[in-house]
Amino acid sequence: MPQDPLQILNKTFGYPAFQGRQQEVIAHVLSGGSGLVLMPTGGGKSLCFQVPALCLDGLAVVISPLIALMQDQVDALKQLGVAAAFYNSSMAAGQKQAVRAAALAGQLKLLYVAPETLNTDFFQGFADRLAVSLIAVDEAHCVSQWGNDFRPDYLQVAKLRERLPQVPLLALTATADPLTRKEIVARLGLEASPVFASSFDRPNIKYEIVLKDEARSQLLDFIRGRHQGDAGIVYCLSRKKVEQTAEWLAGKGVPALPYHAGLDAETRRRHQARFQQEEGLVVCATIAFGMGIDKPDVRFVAHLDLPKSVEGYYQETGRAGRDGQPASAWMAYGLGDAVQLRQLISQGEGTDDFKRLSQQKLTQMLGLCEGVACRRQMLLGYFGEAHAGGCGHCDNCLEGARTYDGTTAAQKALSAVARTGGRFGAGHLIDVLLAKETEKTQRNRHDQLSVWGVGKDLGELQWSSVYRQLVAASLVDVDAEAFGALKLNERSWAVLKGQVQVPLREDPAPRSTRAKAEGKGGKWKTLDGPWGELEENGFQALRALRLRLAQAQSLPPYVVFHDSTLKEMASAKPRSLAQLARVPGVGEAKLEKYGAEFLAALAGAFGYGVVDEAPGARVEREKKDTALESLERFQGGQDVPAIARSRGLTEATVWEHLATAIEAGKLRWDQVLPLSPADRDDLLGALAEHEGKLKPVFDRFKGRYSYDVIKIVRAGAGMG
Repeated sequence: MPQDPLQILNKTFGYPAFQGRQQEVIAHVLSGGSGLVLMPTGGGKSLCFQVPALCLDGLAVVISPLIALMQDQVDALKQLGVAAAFYNSSMAAGQKQAVRAAALAGQLKLLYVAPETLNTDFFQGFADRLAVSLIAVDEAHCVSQWGNDFRPDYLQVAKLRERLPQVPLLALTATADPLTRKEIVARLGLEASPVFASSFDRPNIKYEIVLKDEARSQLLDFIRGRHQGDAGIVYCLSRKKVEQTAEWLAGKGVPALPYHAGLDAETRRRHQARFQQEEGLVVCATIAFGMGIDKPDVRFVAHLDLPKSVEGYYQETGRAGRDGQPASAWMAYGLGDAVQLRQLISQGEGTDDFKRLSQQKLTQMLGLCEGVACRRQMLLGYFGEAHAGGCGHCDNCLEGARTYDGTTAAQKALSAVARTGGRFGAGHLIDVLLAKETEKTQRNRHDQLSVWGVGKDLGELQWSSVYRQLVAASLVDVDAEAFGALKLNERSWAVLKGQVQVPLREDPAPRSTRAKAEGKGGKWKTLDGPWGELEENGFQALRALRLRLAQAQSLPPYVVFHDSTLKEMASAKPRSLAQLARVPGVGEAKLEKYGAEFLAALAGAFGYGVVDEAPGARVEREKKDTALESLERFQGGQDVPAIARSRGLTEATVWEHLATAIEAGKLRWDQVLPLSPADRDDLLGALAEHEGKLKPVFDRFKGRYSYDVIKIVRAGAGMG
């Protein structure tokens, strides 16, 4: 009999109610159904398979595309007291064997697997021996050959369903246009299953697209003005630009690191780990960075180059504000971006159909940049979702965008293309229109043409805008084989013949984004109560405590609690464990593990004592420590598994209790662990070398010692 999903949500995850279509999806899965889930990043997709996994008997297999992503998700689940593990190529043979044994023994509820591992004959045979309750395909857009993140191994996922036809399969993604959705359904055999589509709107994200005008300086103004000290991602098209931008930002006092596929694996791992675990770090990256990032408190995503598609732009900007708090999506682009990407597509690999579709997607991206309507309305329209516009949270809505009849200007611009033979780029064509005597115009005798000087009614920046918008609207083509020269097409001739009008966007005057500074992107959302300097100071005190707890466990801070949960604590100011338990994001396991420390931090920050929850109740801080109860049972003869079963705790929590007792001098570590002197010395040496951090020690011995064993030895050595 499945457990109650709402009770699982409350007690394990610490949330009072389901959001959006979560409850509908979960009920469908619990009834044995399969389906496709489309939810925006931060919309709670993971709960759609994690909650059913805990409700059902057996093991849920989760197919996840990146090793770093599954490691983060497993770490987060373990903090909640959930029995989860991952299985991938990064693990030593002994570690893999331990995971397989735990899975076969029924000790796991969720097993995360990379598609490359899943598709091996060995794992397929192993899966046949498991009591699989659910197959979840995360980041399901990777199955689409038309998508940005196509992974060939995802095409073989359907084989697992063929072997387990009675097991529900749930495909989930935050990024899928109609074509991608259709392919996911076909590839995974979901034709007869429902599609649970939620709104793709991310109302907490402010969208802004500016014209390039010393782009790096614009970026710096944006960061300093709105996101000083915040975590962010800056996307660049080339590896060289990534490294140059990171170095330049660091030189300006913004902590920044590069990330791209050309860096060696150890450097990429180190930079990604720092981004996950440190506060306020900026990563400059190519699109190789992002899908494996589960960091909820990224406050901004910036693009210094134009993305290749609206789908890619949505996915990349969606990495900001996963915690639901205010975030920014900022982009600077220019004519050069459009020309360069047109060339890259034409000269790249792929069939003619693929190139044609890629050019079409780029045109749609350019349309988003040049459009004068609400950015959110245009963005959601790409995914087939209607929006009334006037969102009040994008540059077009906040600042307005004006158009003018640009037909005459367009005819002059296209005439210059025609008269010069379609062999030159926009820069030279503008020189011709403005009658600039350069070596190139003189050498080609373009000063003899009828279009020489006919464009003096506009300035150089205005003509650049005209050509940029003509390229964006496909009213003139980019000749990739002629180094970006512009050439006419059928639509060009319609303009030249006066058969169509050409409305153009009026570009704003160049200006710094510094003047638009808003201070951290707007107000934070909280449950109730005011938010002022006192609450901000309390929030920072909670962040400091969280960082210390996370570092002690070699975990990213957000795995302990999200920023949004800390904000709710600082706003609600709970004074007891019962009150703290009502804060969204505080489940039973985290309440037991961290509750007392966070209550103490709140009391210190706001200058109050921890009070009784009800008349006659004992003060929470004087309440008998649950760790003491575990200690008493251990001293009474119960072993760790028996204590965990009798108290309804995980074994990891009981080990934590015993480590606490050792640190307090109430127990000796050798009473808990029968380690040989050689093993003890090995662990003590490694702990000293790594300053008491658990993960480096665990990795050094390749799983020879469990985290629990390392914790006990660390406690005995006084390094906790």
